[in-house]
Amino acid sequence: MKKLVFLFLCFVAFQNAKAQTEPIAPDTTEDISVYNSAGLEIKPEFKGGYNKFYEYIAKNYRTPDVPGLNGQLMISFVVEKDGSITDIKVLKDLGYGTGEEAIRILKKCPNWTPAEQKGKKVRCAFMLPLRIQTP
Repeated sequence: MKKLVFLFLCFVAFQNAKAQTEPIAPDTTEDISVYNSAGLEIKPEFKGGYNKFYEYIAKNYRTPDVPGLNGQLMISFVVEKDGSITDIKVLKDLGYGTGEEAIRILKKCPNWTPAEQKGKKVRCAFMLPLRIQTP
């Protein structure tokens, strides 16, 4: 009797497993690597090109009112497969809220055209130098 119940349960479990149409676990074969743009076939790009990107920054960046502030910020971020910007980090800050302001405008930045490698969209690291100069 125990063998019969066990076989019945195995049969029911097999039928349920066979009927599923979607995988239970997420696809672990997805490439989540972050690529350097130097070796990519298609590099990420702001829609309209880099000149438009710098226009966007110039239009939206609020420079602090600190006389004689002069220097360069260095920001890094990742352009995701969907073109969004993530992992924003200030690598070199001038103080006075300059780094926080750079993060603010990058978080609001429109999506980019993502990088591609071998016909697939990939995540790509990007470095952004920003020159700040006040009179």
